[in-house]
Amino acid sequence: MRVLVIGAGQMGSGIAQVLAAAGHEVLLNDVDLKRIERGIEGIAKQLDRAVEKGRITQPERGKVLEHIDPRPHFENLDVELAIEAATENFEIKKDLFRKLDLSTPPEAILASNTSSISITKLAAQTSRAERVIGMHFMNPVPVMKLVEIIRGIATSDATFKTVHDLAAAIGKTPVEVRDFPGFISNRILIPMLNEAIYALYEGVSTIEDIDTVMKLGMNHPMGPFELADFIGLDTCLAIMEVLYEGFSDSKYRPCPLLRQYVAAGWLGKKSGRGFYDYRNR
Repeated sequence: MRVLVIGAGQMGSGIAQVLAAAGHEVLLNDVDLKRIERGIEGIAKQLDRAVEKGRITQPERGKVLEHIDPRPHFENLDVELAIEAATENFEIKKDLFRKLDLSTPPEAILASNTSSISITKLAAQTSRAERVIGMHFMNPVPVMKLVEIIRGIATSDATFKTVHDLAAAIGKTPVEVRDFPGFISNRILIPMLNEAIYALYEGVSTIEDIDTVMKLGMNHPMGPFELADFIGLDTCLAIMEVLYEGFSDSKYRPCPLLRQYVAAGWLGKKSGRGFYDYRNR
C-alpha cells in the first residue's frame, strides 16, 4: 500500500517507521523539508538502536529507510491512504483535511491520528465522509501495540475493515471506538493526569510522592507527572479542553496549574521543563 503520513514529529515518524517496516511505501510530509529530514534522522537513530540490540539486521534497517520518501508538498499524491499526525488542534487539522480531499484520489481513505478531536467534524471538511476514519496510535508508536480505530458517523464498513486489517497486519491490536470526545484512552487517562495536577495544586502532596503512589500503589510504569511531561503538557491541556467542551461537564475542567505551566512554556520533556526539570539530564 502507498501511504501518505502528514507530520514528521514523534508520532508521524513513528507511524511512518512501522508502516515502512511492514513493507508499505511511505510518503512523509511536513511543512518543510528540514522537518521531514529531522523526522527521518530520528527514525534512523531508532533503527540503529534496534540493530545494536539485535532486534533487526543492518539490511532490514536499510529496507525500512528505502520505503520512506520525503514529500514536502501536496502534489501528485497518488496514495491509497493518508494518515494525518499533525498538532492536536482542530483548525490545523480542518485545513489539512480540506487540502487532502483536493490532493488525493477520491477513493483514498483519509485517517487522523487525533487523540481526541471528533472524526465526524473532520470528515465534514471533505467530500468523502464515508472514507474518513480515526487511526489513533499510542506513543511511542514502534513499541506500543494499541491502535484505536474510530468511526465517524458516516464512516463506511469498508473503510473500517481496510484500516482495521492494516493495523493488524503491521502488528498492532486494533480496537473499535465510537466518536466521543477523547475516545477511550484519553477519556480515561487525561482526566486522571488532570486530577493528579489538582492534588498538587491543592497541596495534597508533592510531585515525587504522587508519582510514587501511582507507581508503587497502582503498579503504573510511570507516575502521572512523568507521563504528562512525556506526552506534553500542551497536548494534555488541549485534550482536556476537548473533553470539557464536548461533554460540558465540570469534571473535565482543566486544572488552573496545568494552564499556568502551558502559559509559561513549561511543556514537559520537549521544552526541557515541565513538572520535572530535564535541562541537566
